[in-house]
Amino acid sequence: MKLFKKLASAVFLAAPLVVAVTPAHAAWPEQSVRWIVPYAAGGGSDFLARTLNAGLGNLVTQTVIVENKPGGNTAIAASEVARAKPDGYTMMSADNGTLVFNPALYSQLSYDPVKDLVPVTLMGRFPMIMVVDPKSGLNSVADVIKRAKEDKAGLNFASAGAGSPHHLAMELFKVELGLNMTHIPYRGAAPSLTDVAGGQVPVMMVDLAAGAGFINTGKVKALAVANPQRLPQLPDVPTFAELGYPSVVAAAEVGVVTTAGTPKETINAMNQKIVQALNDPKVNKSLVDFGIQPVGNTPDEYAALLKKETERWQKLIKDLGIKLD
Repeated sequence: MKLFKKLASAVFLAAPLVVAVTPAHAAWPEQSVRWIVPYAAGGGSDFLARTLNAGLGNLVTQTVIVENKPGGNTAIAASEVARAKPDGYTMMSADNGTLVFNPALYSQLSYDPVKDLVPVTLMGRFPMIMVVDPKSGLNSVADVIKRAKEDKAGLNFASAGAGSPHHLAMELFKVELGLNMTHIPYRGAAPSLTDVAGGQVPVMMVDLAAGAGFINTGKVKALAVANPQRLPQLPDVPTFAELGYPSVVAAAEVGVVTTAGTPKETINAMNQKIVQALNDPKVNKSLVDFGIQPVGNTPDEYAALLKKETERWQKLIKDLGIKLD
């Protein structure tokens, strides 16, 4: 009996020590997730979220519910995410309007994009395209520049809304070229495109996701893309850089953010799943076909991009004195 006890004790001491370890933070997701889109259903950001969510559904066992909460130039949705529990179960599609433009456009905001929200990943870019009324006589960017310089009243341009990426892309063009142009804001891309096609306003910037139908049917004419490379969907349309204006680069950039204070391990888990869904060939193709450039970077890379974009665009907004309140 004593010999048995000694042998048992020796085996116990020789065996590797196995301890049940509870992870510091639970794997994501272990419960349903709210994905808030700060725009109405049917737009580019909504399409991006829902297409990506379809791919995400193949990777996670929990339900991810996409909710549309438009209003306040995305501030209503951003404020709700800012006030949520910091656990990664409330996330938001946030564009550069939410994270970059709004702090310079408004003297007071109900959220702070740096203190209240944390980047997860940049999902995709919607590069801007200069389009004109085909009957306007503006057949090139050179024609737009010439007309703007000759028109003492200032050449009118439309946008999808004051403070939108479409608006600020044209402001960037105007400043870089030293042109006199007057902004005519609309409530959305569709009505602004309709008026450009109808000759009420001669020119605007628009993303391909919103403008493809008008461009492909010849209702508006694409003159240049504000992207470093030509778009595969518009291979005959030059970049502004090719035309001699390399600083005219602009896009709506849409990423995922969540509540500040969310554990880094949770953010990394969210990033891994979302990027994996973005890289799914079917999801990727759907986004490209819609006019989106899929990205999928790390939280640190997205944060660095936001810092760089904030410096660039907030200077432009402040220099022009653009305010929305």
